[in-house]
Amino acid sequence: MSKLCRQVSIESPGPTMKECVFSFDVPVPDVPMYGARIRVVYAGACYRPNKTRSASVCSTSSISSIGSLSGEMENFGIYKSTPAHIGLKDGALFPGYEVAGVVDAIGKAAERIDGIKEGSRIVLYPYEGVPAGYAEYIVVPDFKSLVLVPDELPLSVAAMLPTGALLAMNAVEIASTYIKMFLNRNVCKRKLTVLIVGTGGLALWALRIATHYFRRMEYNDKIKICVATLKDFKLAEECDQVNVVQWNEVLYEKQLIERTIDACDGYVEVVINFGSTSRALNRSMQCLDIDGVVLVTEDVGDKLIPKFEKKADDLSVRIMKVPNGSIEQLKELVGLVARAEIKPPPYTIFPAEEVQEVVNKLCNSEINGRAILKFHDVD
Repeated sequence: MSKLCRQVSIESPGPTMKECVFSFDVPVPDVPMYGARIRVVYAGACYRPNKTRSASVCSTSSISSIGSLSGEMENFGIYKSTPAHIGLKDGALFPGYEVAGVVDAIGKAAERIDGIKEGSRIVLYPYEGVPAGYAEYIVVPDFKSLVLVPDELPLSVAAMLPTGALLAMNAVEIASTYIKMFLNRNVCKRKLTVLIVGTGGLALWALRIATHYFRRMEYNDKIKICVATLKDFKLAEECDQVNVVQWNEVLYEKQLIERTIDACDGYVEVVINFGSTSRALNRSMQCLDIDGVVLVTEDVGDKLIPKFEKKADDLSVRIMKVPNGSIEQLKELVGLVARAEIKPPPYTIFPAEEVQEVVNKLCNSEINGRAILKFHDVD
């Protein structure tokens, strides 16, 4: 008789928030011949969008909650007047793509790489077809998606890295290439400005990663970071050198654009836009200097770039899509956070048994920081 393990399914909440979380027993999966079975220790409350799903609430769009879930829903044009019924189209709200755990067993024909063995602490790179992490055990077909986690890095923190933090890192690295290009032109008589548009954990990741990267760039004294946020003034506490402007949606567009340009001391060269609405993208474009670039996530780019291509040409600016990031970048990010060179945003750990309460709190903005579910106690 097969051993059983617990699995949690979180369905889209209905109007009353009842019966949206289901817990049941499933067989412990067999170990793949060339892969491994992972004992899930922590899973971030997140959703990794892909081309087959509609835009939803996810860590890649900054599920966090200094503004919590409702703040992120506003990024998608979903407002909290009815927080329990958030109108998501996807069947699963949080499939659990941010997974950190321990290697439980290894297949007989597996090619072991990077010194990974039974008992190794790992974080899972979200490859295409990655299994949902809301089960006590998951399997991977090979070792290519596994990243070792150093002992000094808590698995709870590692669980936040594979989607939101990795996306922010890739966006900053792409922004850096454009910054270098502008600097090499040697025509800039003022500081170059990078504007980060977002709220919650994703914007915090981007701000902290950008501060780390730009500080190490040549001519770092010519690079300025600004932030535009819906309501997250936690960002203002990050650095005395960062100007924060609130994008209050009740104001006219012209007022918001003028306010942003004023906060940035002029038009900006690069916008890292984690918003997902046409309005946010249009506003970002109008804050750009000539030849400037606005970076958007892949799902937002697929949806909005065709609509804004002509306007971008008229303004002499560009819109570029940012993919989630590579496994090599994830390995680098794990090292940076482990060495405390980059500090993670706030987070709160909850026992997996409390998942229904976690969903309720997320939908009502009652959690400060990321929500992390704990399945096993190994730290």
